[in-house]
Amino acid sequence: MNRPARPSAPRPLLIAAVALAAAVTACSAPGEKSDDAGSDSGPIKIAVVDARSGQLSSLGEWEYKGAKLAIDEWNKKGGIDGREIQMKSFDSQGDPTTGTNLARKIASENYIAMIGTAESAVTVAMAPVLRQSEIPNITSGQADALVAQKSPFLFLNGPTSTTYDSTLAKFLIEEKGFKKIAMISNNGSFGKGEHDAFTMAVKDLGVSPVSDQIVTTDQKDFSAALTKIRSARPQVIFIGSEEVEAGLIVKQARDLGIDAPFAGAAPQGTPVFIDTAGKKAAEGTFVSSPYLSNDISPAAQKFAAAYEAAYGEEAELHGAKAYDGTNIVLTAMKTSGVATGKKLADAIRATEYEGLLGTFKFGEDGVGITKTTIGVIRDGKLAEDK
Repeated sequence: MNRPARPSAPRPLLIAAVALAAAVTACSAPGEKSDDAGSDSGPIKIAVVDARSGQLSSLGEWEYKGAKLAIDEWNKKGGIDGREIQMKSFDSQGDPTTGTNLARKIASENYIAMIGTAESAVTVAMAPVLRQSEIPNITSGQADALVAQKSPFLFLNGPTSTTYDSTLAKFLIEEKGFKKIAMISNNGSFGKGEHDAFTMAVKDLGVSPVSDQIVTTDQKDFSAALTKIRSARPQVIFIGSEEVEAGLIVKQARDLGIDAPFAGAAPQGTPVFIDTAGKKAAEGTFVSSPYLSNDISPAAQKFAAAYEAAYGEEAELHGAKAYDGTNIVLTAMKTSGVATGKKLADAIRATEYEGLLGTFKFGEDGVGITKTTIGVIRDGKLAEDK
């Protein structure tokens, strides 16, 4: 028996129904930046971006592990208001162009905050996209170029190069009495930042470097620059370079008969620097750092024990920085009711946090901590200089 055909819905009603269905589907996905994201019951999406491959991959591994440890601890306690914190790692390869593309991907996939990167040049490249997308970012980079971005969404989980190097310059000149200081830095974002900050610091103290050598970020043979430094007969040599390159510089300097001590910022206090240079060559290196060892406080000891239990290796500065930075972001999420965008950025800026590196209080420039301590490498370990 043939049934009469059901009348089709009027076209305007059909269009309205489709539009309504689309609107319902689009409502506040978990972690999505929208007015309702803070009240959503779904998981909270956080991106962690660092070099996980290439010469700077050791930085990325330390950062990833520090951030993951913090997030795992929060999730074990129920997350934030019962919401699970979901972390995804992205490999920047230490490349600014790759970082910029990742920033666009992070924005399109509704991550509400980003941890990283440890490479200042990559963070600087990502900053405009993250600012436009209103995604707060806490970075372990230290170049003053980060502050120069003047982004209200960019925060540093450690001091700037100015703090590292002014502290170091004052120690070398006023406490150690060194007047003949040589410099060797690379031409990358980190190296240039270190070079400029240290040059300004020593000149403010009335000292001009006896030799100032610039190398490239991918250089492997430093004999020409080191030969010039050797002829200047310095009392101490400042390095503005990441850990692998810095280690190669020290190793080759010792092979050339240079016995002056070296000095630098955070990279020279890492196990990778010591392993690359060799324990004997690295001995006596002066390091400016906000985190000299895992024994500096009960909180550091607790962190180090948890880090070793989770990963089977010793913690160090970069893992501690990422751990502090992640805890600051999560604390701001908690106090703001998982706000997003500018509200979350404002909550981060308002957060005072007792961290492994010290007491964080963020200024309008996004810098939360402005103090370092001088350490020295003894028997293959970084320890406080006493």
